[in-house]
Amino acid sequence: MNTFAASMDRFRFGPRQVARLGIVLGILAFFFALPPIEARAYVVPLLVGLLGAACGIWAVTRGVGRIAWGAVTVGVLGIVLGVLATRSSGTHLHIVVSWGALVASTLVWATPLTFAAIGGMFSERSGVVNIGLEGMMLSGAFFGVLGADKFNSWAMGILVAAVAGGCFALLHAFFAIQLRADQIVGGTAINFLALGVTGYFFIQVYGDVGSPGNLPRIPNVNIPGLKHVTFLGDAFGQLNLMVWLSFVLLIVAHVVMFKTPIGLRIRAVGEHPRAAETVGISVYLIRYASVTLSGVLAALGGAYLAVGFVGSFNENMTAGRGFIALAALIFGNWRPFGAFAAALLFGASTALSFRLATYSDSAAVLFQALPYVLTLIAVAGVIGRSVPPASVGRPYSKQ
Repeated sequence: MNTFAASMDRFRFGPRQVARLGIVLGILAFFFALPPIEARAYVVPLLVGLLGAACGIWAVTRGVGRIAWGAVTVGVLGIVLGVLATRSSGTHLHIVVSWGALVASTLVWATPLTFAAIGGMFSERSGVVNIGLEGMMLSGAFFGVLGADKFNSWAMGILVAAVAGGCFALLHAFFAIQLRADQIVGGTAINFLALGVTGYFFIQVYGDVGSPGNLPRIPNVNIPGLKHVTFLGDAFGQLNLMVWLSFVLLIVAHVVMFKTPIGLRIRAVGEHPRAAETVGISVYLIRYASVTLSGVLAALGGAYLAVGFVGSFNENMTAGRGFIALAALIFGNWRPFGAFAAALLFGASTALSFRLATYSDSAAVLFQALPYVLTLIAVAGVIGRSVPPASVGRPYSKQ
């Protein structure tokens, strides 16, 4: 009998579960107006969105905080976006919301963020803030192009990019760990240094002509037979090799960080370095290795952007993606799959912004600002306050 009662308790909806239901209903309010359902009556998103907002309001009155207000916000947004979708023509709607192509484009834009965010996870889990992800991504983009061009091999381009990112990360580690400098200031200096170094060598090597157009590109992976499958073919049939490697990286990073002794040591150093030192763990070695790895992974994200996606290098081409990756890391609570989910959110907003040009060029440009708005929301902790490692950002002095 007690077992049955305990089982029933799992299915009871408390205020927090109602708030989550409200968020789901708010999303559905918009989704019902999109293909393939494509409800044309505005009353459908209106009713579903109102129900979601009502769940949020009810949860607010029961003392639930951010997630309840999030349900209210998502419910209202679902109503607004759903009604706008019902007013749109079917032709425009099918051009913008082609789910297979939209998923593929989302993965394309999310991949560099994923590499950089997971790199940042290793650094910050060990206790070192890495604001320099942006500069390390940019160095990976330039030196990836340089390596692919000079060695006529995209694989060598990736290798050169990884080495360059590791070198910038080692410099950041030296100032943050050995000299115990302010890690925020040090990371900002790395960003400016990478911007200057890549800009200088870009002009010196390629001049006004720019990087060559026949650059060896990281290949796409064509899955036999999947191309002609509805949705799956458009979404996963011709993804770049680096996109698939990002999936592997997710699993490996999770296993290493949470299932192995190495990951335990990294987390111990980031939480309580003094206690880790007393049991024989070298805090300096763990932090140096973690920060260097973060630079390598961030540089791989930049290399994918330049060698795999664009096929060339432009000055400052990362355009703040390192900072967005850092926000994805905070959104994801310093966990690989959480960071990946946040990167997908940023990637989807970018992918959708280009498709909104069907309606209005100005609306598309405005929508491109959404990743940066979401970054501010993440840093402000509006959608749930993430708890960082206890000793992150604090210099450690060996006794």
